[in-house]
Amino acid sequence: MPRRTPRNALDRLRTPRVFHGFLKTASVCALIAGLLSPFSPAVAADATTADGAAAHQAADDHCGGRCSDILPPGQNGNATLAQILLNQAFGTQPAHAGDQLGPYANLATGYPALTDDKINTFFNDASFGVPADQVASTVRPAGRDDVTIVRDKKTGVPHITGTTRYGTEFGAGYAAAQDRLWLMDLFRHVGRGQLTPFAGGAPANQGLEQQFWRSAPYTEAELQAQMENAAAAAGERGKQALADVDAYVAGINAYIDASDKGRYFPGEYVLTGHKDAITNAGTIEHFKPTDLVALASVIGSLFGSGGGGEVANALSLLAAQEKYGVAEGTKVWESFRQRNDPEAVLTVHDGSFPYLPRPEDPQGRALPDAGSVEQEPLVHDRTGGAATANATGASATAARTTVTSARRGMSNALVVSGEHTESGHPIAVFGPQTGYFAPQLLMLQEIQGPGLSARGASFAGLSMYVELGRGQDYAWSATTSGQDIIDTYAVELCQDDHHYLYRGTCTPMEKVERKNAWKPTVADGTAAGSYTMRVWRTKYGPVEYRATVGGKKVAYTTLRSSFLHEADSIIGFQMLNDPDYLTGPQRFQSAVQHINFTFNWFYADSEHTAYYNSGDNPVRAGGVDAEFPVWARPAHEWQDWDPAANTARYTPASAHPSSLDQDYYISWNNKQAKDYTTAPWGNGPVHRGNLLDDRVKKLVADGGVTRAALVKAMTEAGLADLRAEDVLPDLLKVIGDAPVTDPAAAAAVDRLEEWVAAGSLRTETSRGSKKYARADAIRILDAWWPLLVKAEFEPGLGSDLYTALTRNLPVDESPSAAHGPTGAHAGSAFQYGWWSYVDKDIRAVLGEPVRGPLAREYCGDGDLAACRDTLVSTLKEAAGRTAAQVYPGDDNCAAGDQWCADSVIHRTLGGIKHGGTSWQNRPTYQQVVEFTSHR
Repeated sequence: MPRRTPRNALDRLRTPRVFHGFLKTASVCALIAGLLSPFSPAVAADATTADGAAAHQAADDHCGGRCSDILPPGQNGNATLAQILLNQAFGTQPAHAGDQLGPYANLATGYPALTDDKINTFFNDASFGVPADQVASTVRPAGRDDVTIVRDKKTGVPHITGTTRYGTEFGAGYAAAQDRLWLMDLFRHVGRGQLTPFAGGAPANQGLEQQFWRSAPYTEAELQAQMENAAAAAGERGKQALADVDAYVAGINAYIDASDKGRYFPGEYVLTGHKDAITNAGTIEHFKPTDLVALASVIGSLFGSGGGGEVANALSLLAAQEKYGVAEGTKVWESFRQRNDPEAVLTVHDGSFPYLPRPEDPQGRALPDAGSVEQEPLVHDRTGGAATANATGASATAARTTVTSARRGMSNALVVSGEHTESGHPIAVFGPQTGYFAPQLLMLQEIQGPGLSARGASFAGLSMYVELGRGQDYAWSATTSGQDIIDTYAVELCQDDHHYLYRGTCTPMEKVERKNAWKPTVADGTAAGSYTMRVWRTKYGPVEYRATVGGKKVAYTTLRSSFLHEADSIIGFQMLNDPDYLTGPQRFQSAVQHINFTFNWFYADSEHTAYYNSGDNPVRAGGVDAEFPVWARPAHEWQDWDPAANTARYTPASAHPSSLDQDYYISWNNKQAKDYTTAPWGNGPVHRGNLLDDRVKKLVADGGVTRAALVKAMTEAGLADLRAEDVLPDLLKVIGDAPVTDPAAAAAVDRLEEWVAAGSLRTETSRGSKKYARADAIRILDAWWPLLVKAEFEPGLGSDLYTALTRNLPVDESPSAAHGPTGAHAGSAFQYGWWSYVDKDIRAVLGEPVRGPLAREYCGDGDLAACRDTLVSTLKEAAGRTAAQVYPGDDNCAAGDQWCADSVIHRTLGGIKHGGTSWQNRPTYQQVVEFTSHR
């Protein structure tokens, strides 16, 4: 029932990672595979000579050379068997597979000397078109005469130009398959809950398919209906979307056929047993439109579905009430929940946007009886490799992940209006923080054709449109917003455990099953095994828990507004790519209103900036508190809810946080606006959004902001330790209330004070040194933080309540905290943690003003001297912990290697692996834009 993600689901995916035994014959196999695969897969089919005549003629471009972007590790995410074997044996990289790692990583040490003219040392020119002398290849996919795919020499990004709409989208599908076919195939199987039969039965693969299928257990008919319903609701744009999808899928399949015939398909198909390297026997299954819906369900679940965790909320509330009594316990719980903290950093500076306030008299609450909650089992009938301890452990992790609200809510944005820039034009530095994988989940492209004109990033397999990028005279990006679109209902059981009362009638639950079996392969030697995944569905969503409420047997179900609507957002993305539609900030806001996933959207052109928060926010019944489970009865249902279509009344656009031409915007998954409640816990006075806000606010106050200055602000924030910058000074203030007489503690204080004075950054001593400046101070704080939080709060809260609250919000998420929500080596850090609680409590103990304080003082029970003793004793204990104890090592790092423990590692989703890079907390794909003119 935890409300945290112990490790990101994708981080656990194991598809070919290491082939130890197989590499004993690597030289022979490489020779054979090399003979079978003579061409690079990106240019093998229909390639033409790259001369001036083949250059990609640029579309109307108003960026004036001031648009840049980057996406590591590289554009090429496909590799033949020979290339995979050479990479595993000798580290050889296929062309454009890892060429962006260096520029991306080097910004961490190169940013202090950054100027505008050096930006493309660390980014790439994102202008439209390819100069004639930079054309690497030109392809007419499947011999078509209505589309070309031009790739540039520096990055290998596809620039797709079509003379017909069908041809353009056909080219987009073909280019996507050139760059990400294996990854796309993986994720269509993940979305259908069929990863293990496709890629192998490794426990991590078992956990991954279980996680996503539990939350989106669709039938094939439902996947098809979602596509058709989304199109039908959108009129002519819907018809065009269907046609675009058909053309895109046809392009994917054309590449599958060409690569199969030419024998340059991704080598993972051989290693997983789908193809034979010698005879070419075997099949790569064609794609179909429903595969795209399955893909969208995975991406939406990861990044665009805020909410959940109501049962965990109920358990921590009950623990608080057990400790303090109902009234005081509720007050304590609310002070930790921080639904609307007055000290929280905001994206929208003015106005109020009330959403899900705490009702004065909550109606319909269905809190479980003590000790009655049990999670609904998903996996049944385990055999062989599905019955091991590792397999059952992976299932448990997947189950916890599915019901948490502490989702992978990443990405950041910095946008400054032209009023405060040197040029007078707005500047934006923004991008999605989607983790680090090889190949990357995102891919780059430029797409130019009738009704389409854009360059940027899209999730692989969904790139019929650019999802985050730039148009002719505007750019846009998004961050995860996390507002609550998921509710938990208590359905009363009748007759047996698989019937429930629906509007007074005893109704059978719907059983949906997926039976999976696998055999060992070269890529995955997991023993043969099988199991059945079984989900019981109700009108109120899939069953997640069983419990009793007031002695009555209930099933807790999860209902989200995007369920059965995974394809709806296609219309909004289509609009963003349409230059005839998107002519300014108001049209931008209108376009993203068609996106039903929960995101913050940002916009910049040469004159204006804009912001809008998207998502289908259901209007709750009066008196319902969406923080907790409620009874599944008509009085507590979403207003105007149609269970057959899962539609309801949604909050109007005017109720969503939005803004035009604010002096600046920042977002790092922080609170959007005043009175707008977000589902994840931890939106208090200390949030990683403050790292951006403090720096951008100063730039704006000084005026004359440049692209380089804004990149510097982003980079420095991405190297800062939030705890050290915003909480440690007050901790040291408490300790400094009296002389520190213990030598070990005094030395630790000195080290920490020196680090704070130097900027609280986690940076290398020099590029490539793999050693941190202030390494000792960093080690001390990493060891101290969990010790001080426990010592500060557990005595007052008691063990039961403290443990329950840590399930709502984990204590720490340092870069090396493998136990944190994003896992180790993931880059993203400092999103989820108890920094705001420590900050408020310490300031209260110091006697400083605190708006929205905790319900009581905890450190030293409110006594400054006792609090100081707690801090000093835990600091001394932390200082005595060795580097090997603080950084215990893992598959990638030796124990005690601090830099490696923090390092970013692109987790392999295919056969190509990369080395680690120095830690940065920044978007995976990132744009730097400043438009100089407008149409």
